[in-house]
Amino acid sequence: MARPRQVSEREANGDLERVLHELRQTLRVTGLDVTVRTWAGFERFLVAMWEAMGPNTETRAFESAADEVRARAAEAVDGWERLGAWDAVPLGESQRYHLRGALELYHYLNPKMLVFTSAVQLALQDEAVGALLPLGSAERIERGAPARMMAMEWVSERPDDARLRKLFTDILETVGPPSLPGDFRGLALWPSYLEAAWERLEPRLKSEEWARASDRLLATSRHLARGLPYEVALSAKRLVVLHEDAEAIQRVTAQCEWRLPMLVLVMAALVSDVGDLERRVPFPAEARLVPDFVVGEELR
Repeated sequence: MARPRQVSEREANGDLERVLHELRQTLRVTGLDVTVRTWAGFERFLVAMWEAMGPNTETRAFESAADEVRARAAEAVDGWERLGAWDAVPLGESQRYHLRGALELYHYLNPKMLVFTSAVQLALQDEAVGALLPLGSAERIERGAPARMMAMEWVSERPDDARLRKLFTDILETVGPPSLPGDFRGLALWPSYLEAAWERLEPRLKSEEWARASDRLLATSRHLARGLPYEVALSAKRLVVLHEDAEAIQRVTAQCEWRLPMLVLVMAALVSDVGDLERRVPFPAEARLVPDFVVGEELR
């Protein structure tokens, strides 16, 4: 089966460009992951989905839900043997600085995408998502990536380096579709580190222990998604009304939700391996202080 097309902010225009920009700003990150880029291949769906999810995504409740998922992942890896990849590779001071930044970025983003994707998946299964609070009543947080967050950079999915191509093939076969996660393409900027990390991660990802931890994270994410402040007005029927490929969208969403707990645990394990990175709240969010009349204007 052909992989669904991904669309980046650079390629987008019109409503799609606006939605991708708003997503990045509201998620407080320097780039968007494969899940969003794949959804962007279905433009009408992405726009409708963002209308349904946007109000929740900028709330303290959503941020706290992601923090809870990240904390659960950190607790899970606490009981496992340290990977040892960080100390196994000779990297210079500058390389380690930038690598630490990449680990922090994905450690922050993946739990947010898990809760976000769980909310979309549940809504597409016609389950009730959201606590039905009046729109605009929940505390909101500041938009935009934190100043110290590293830029999101990726290696091509089809790199010239034969060693990386083999690594990418092994990784995709293990984590599953729809395509190679951006986490690993980002870490591939330091090929020797990615090789050392994957050598240690691969057998663990195939273990029963890892599967059980992933299942628990998925259950936590779905529970938290159901309790978001605002109703998510999205459904399987809406996909038909939008004249989108409902089967492809539901398949991609289910695939991404299934593998995201695994990726959350991967980043938790890699961050723990470094030793002195913040494992629970890497980028604390400030309350968004705006006058009531501005809130009213934005919600129209």
